[in-house]
Amino acid sequence: MATMTQPLLTRNAASLMSRSVVLIPREMSIPGAAHMLAQACVSGAPVIGDDGRCIGVISTTDFLHYAEKGRSPAYAKQTSVHSWQILEGDDDADATVEDYMNHDPVTVEPSTLIGDIARMMIDAHIHRVIVVNEMNRPVGIVSSTDILGAVSQADTHW
Repeated sequence: MATMTQPLLTRNAASLMSRSVVLIPREMSIPGAAHMLAQACVSGAPVIGDDGRCIGVISTTDFLHYAEKGRSPAYAKQTSVHSWQILEGDDDADATVEDYMNHDPVTVEPSTLIGDIARMMIDAHIHRVIVVNEMNRPVGIVSSTDILGAVSQADTHW
């Protein structure tokens, strides 16, 4: 692992973010979204409207809320799936992402500094922020793991 020459606190969202972003359409079914996230090995993703703008976030917490409402999570029916994953055969397969997503996503611009991103995550009790362009379209995600990775690569001689 190479040590970053850029001082840690000057790093911004553009230098931290994952650019490969799973985008979930708001009208997608909950089982479909769970399957999509499981296939991508991610625990949350931005939800987009018809125009491609970020209108929310769906995450493991939202799937837990779905399961709490009397739905059976897939792990009760199958093995080798995430405990939050919900697949076909669910009692409410007509539920959409828009019904369960967080409607108030925390978004940042690519220039937002790492310290500001970390404070936003702490204040909102979340594990990811969505990086959006000037048209509010997702261009990346900064997760708590991305921040920890930057810390672990930081030059220890501040």
